[in-house]
Amino acid sequence: MPGVDEVAVERLVAAAKQGDAMAFGRIFDIYHSRVHRYIVARTHNPADAEDLTQLVFLKALEALPRYEARGIPFGGWLFRLARNTVIDHARTHREHADLDAVIERPGNEPEPGANAVAREEIEAVGQALVALTDEQREAIALRFFAGLSAREAAAAMGRQEGTVRGLQFRAIAALRRHLGLDAGDDEDRRG
Repeated sequence: MPGVDEVAVERLVAAAKQGDAMAFGRIFDIYHSRVHRYIVARTHNPADAEDLTQLVFLKALEALPRYEARGIPFGGWLFRLARNTVIDHARTHREHADLDAVIERPGNEPEPGANAVAREEIEAVGQALVALTDEQREAIALRFFAGLSAREAAAAMGRQEGTVRGLQFRAIAALRRHLGLDAGDDEDRRG
């Protein structure tokens, strides 16, 4: 994960396993916003995402005494917990949030025309994301919404790093095609 020193995190994890609450608090500070962004991207419901993010850290705290690195970075382990929490939530609630749930309305609304254009663009991206496979969406959410490295995303998904990179590459290509962003590129290659 960019900006996260894995060696420092492992030291914090070791201290937290010994009962150091401050060390776990620092781990929380390092990962909270990234876990939250990932969960919002997967649930499309900011209120649920807040609750689920807290649940992930509660589960992490409970499971920490049994955590062993085994070559997987702590961030990968934590995001596997987050992924499983989201899957469990989806299974239990079977509800799909509307795109409106993720659109936050600022106090000063821009011109109505600008809102319409922004809404069309958001809907187009939403439709493009729905067209991806579940694994491609997962790879995109972990890599871009959560900001994980390919290695950490692979650990979270239980896949090989190369597989995650391939999923990401194919997902981006599919998104570009779906959004019509490749049209000019094809002409440039031919010309």
